[in-house]
Amino acid sequence: MGVEIERKFLVCGAGWEVAEPKAYCQGYLSRTAERTVRVRIGGDSAYITVKGKSQGATRLEFEYPIPVEDARQMLELCEQPLIEKTRRVIPIGGHHWEVDEFEGANAGLVIAEIELSSEDEVFEKPAWVGQEVTSERRYFNSQLSLHPWPEWPENRQS
Repeated sequence: MGVEIERKFLVCGAGWEVAEPKAYCQGYLSRTAERTVRVRIGGDSAYITVKGKSQGATRLEFEYPIPVEDARQMLELCEQPLIEKTRRVIPIGGHHWEVDEFEGANAGLVIAEIELSSEDEVFEKPAWVGQEVTSERRYFNSQLSLHPWPEWPENRQS
């Protein structure tokens, strides 16, 4: 059984841009509170991922490689808009931070994630890590594809 323990934070400040960028495109075949089914292409690889309901920072996760051409066709079946982002992986203090700079419908949003062994695991926070948003479902990629970040009332430009 696969388990993901992940904490999410808004990014504030600079310093995370130094890592090598990798483009991702992903979409959702299902995005309910109980489960999400995601198709993702990152570089020359593609995956289908099933995630269960979050309990705190923990949820079931099952991920399997699929042919890239299959993933391209599955993305056409996904609910729109697709999630487009550039990811940078930054090693800090024995962990790997994944910083996602969103593009397309969610342009302007930058989120840092860290995967842990347990919810209470201690980790080093770099200076560019801001407010924690782990428990805010609206920051899940599946929800960002449904309600893009620039459309949130507090982000609308008048």
